[in-house]
Amino acid sequence: MQVPAPEPATDPRRHAADTWVVIPLYNEISVIARVVGELAAYFDHIVCIDDGSADGSAASAEAAGARVLRHPINLGQGAALQTGFEYVVGRNEADYIVTFDADGQHRVEDALEMLDLAKSQDLAIVFGSRFLDDRTDPGWLKRVMLKTVVWVTNLTTGLRLTDAHNGLRVIRADAARAIHLEQDRMAHATEIVLKLGRTKLPWREYPVELLYTDYSRAKGQSVLNSVNILVDLLVR
Repeated sequence: MQVPAPEPATDPRRHAADTWVVIPLYNEISVIARVVGELAAYFDHIVCIDDGSADGSAASAEAAGARVLRHPINLGQGAALQTGFEYVVGRNEADYIVTFDADGQHRVEDALEMLDLAKSQDLAIVFGSRFLDDRTDPGWLKRVMLKTVVWVTNLTTGLRLTDAHNGLRVIRADAARAIHLEQDRMAHATEIVLKLGRTKLPWREYPVELLYTDYSRAKGQSVLNSVNILVDLLVR
């Protein structure tokens, strides 16, 4: 369900103290310092989970100001998120968690507006959706694949989302404590939806823009990830 955004707030660091940003990180050395640097202007707490990177991503993220947790080998994005959730909720310092991708496709301003919405409407979960407006053009093939993934996810979880596999989410701490991810790879996003839905806590979707760049397209993320998601969902 989409809800209009609250009135724009004037303090850019209004969420700095009570929100922790969790970023799964794998071989993103060319962009991760910029991503962390942009977030650091608004948030005090940024945690990158380096999932076995071999390119110096962890050191780059740490130099940019992030706390870095390390997996010695690549376990998958679901495992990285679970490590981040356990670290943050175990410290009992966070009211909210923002999950944010490391590749530069998410906009910090969308995260801020989603937090504004969560706090103003007492929401436990806000899912970012690239399909609630027309700002994002993923290309026709990826759009078809993602819409198929949404259909499968909604069928599995009983929720009615428009974008089930967008990595930009706001999760309140009580909801995060209810998550224990067992899907390590791409299907973890459906598992998150399923387990958050089971909490019966209030949720909404919010329109966000994804920035598809030459960098992300060159990495083959535009369609391959969608195929991987479908394979994971069907196999498991």
